[in-house]
Amino acid sequence: MSYLGELRAQWRPLLAALIGLGAGFSMTNYVTSIMAPHLLRDFGWSKSEFALIGSLGLVSVAVFPFVGRLTDIIGVRRTALIGVVVAPLAFLGLSQMTGDIRIYIALFLLQAVLCVTTTTTVYSRVVVQYVTRARGLALAIVASGPALTGAIGGPILNNFVEAQGWRAGYLALVIFSAVAGATALLMLPPERKNAEAAPPRAKTAKEDYAEIFRNRAFWLLLGAMLLCNLPQVIALTQLNLVLLDNGVSAKGVSAMISAFASGVLLGRFASGLALDRFPPYLVAGIGMTLSAIGLFLIASNHDAPAVLMLSVLLIGLSFGAEGDVVGYLVVRSFGVRVFSSVMGMLTATMAISSSIGAALLSLMLKLTGGFEWFLMISGAAVVLGSLLFLLLPRDATPEAEQDAAGEPEPA
Repeated sequence: MSYLGELRAQWRPLLAALIGLGAGFSMTNYVTSIMAPHLLRDFGWSKSEFALIGSLGLVSVAVFPFVGRLTDIIGVRRTALIGVVVAPLAFLGLSQMTGDIRIYIALFLLQAVLCVTTTTTVYSRVVVQYVTRARGLALAIVASGPALTGAIGGPILNNFVEAQGWRAGYLALVIFSAVAGATALLMLPPERKNAEAAPPRAKTAKEDYAEIFRNRAFWLLLGAMLLCNLPQVIALTQLNLVLLDNGVSAKGVSAMISAFASGVLLGRFASGLALDRFPPYLVAGIGMTLSAIGLFLIASNHDAPAVLMLSVLLIGLSFGAEGDVVGYLVVRSFGVRVFSSVMGMLTATMAISSSIGAALLSLMLKLTGGFEWFLMISGAAVVLGSLLFLLLPRDATPEAEQDAAGEPEPA
């Protein structure tokens, strides 16, 4: 089967995962960035107080490994169902807030615990099960779900909120998340029960995790994710505020958020194609370094709109590349059978890093009143993390090679 022919044959799992991720937990990153200025203005919450809420994402640390293991055991559909049901309820609750920040915190925690079942840890498993030759591009396609939502829906939601208010915006999200999530679940193909997806003898959790921890690639990936995701809080919840702090108008912010989302989309496909053709460790190292350049530019005294637009685009490109890089390197280093188990732990590491970054940002805002010091520190961390990718093993594991040797049947 040809490179693109495989993608055509496996259209069903690709489209299901694309829709599921686009309407899943990752979508809330764009939503929060759009809603933040309105919530702070209407309720009088401080920037540092709001930034600190992001550190509560640490609760996901305990959840992601469990969700990953659950997905490897019971499958994608039943795991994702949890988040598909909870997401509309959470948006409905957010639309009814009256100013008590504890309500926002409670709903944030609800999403952080239960809606992570609609992330790449879950949905990307069906992709690596069904696609082998064009795996990098396939992961890019499905990981583009949130970016498509941000690039197309972000400006629409931002303008809708400006005109109708943030409450109406959250109610619109109730409908969107319910309809799109249900569509994704209905389109998911059956779990594959073949040689590529499962070994002749199922191993216990103790055996699986011991094997994972003995693999040097796991610790290199863990360190890289810990360092590269410190500035994630900027991209997820603070981008709007950072741009406003640099003198960008409300209309200009809307355009730059769209540029960020477009950069994520472009970064996904560029890295996906590159991963299928070039050494993955080089693709990872170069892709992650782009965000450091963007962070350093924003922290500089160059506040011209063109410079800020380029900075946001670079951060978006790197943010997009990460989605492909992690999944591709995991299946290359560990195979399909424990894919979600490893992804769950690495995603938990990313949550730890993001939460540490949020706490550090809150501290820097209190001490300096600005974003510059945090941008410089987190940019340096990204450079160090990018270098760790260059130390990864050059060859795929036997498990991954066995997966690649199989010829998946059409979904």
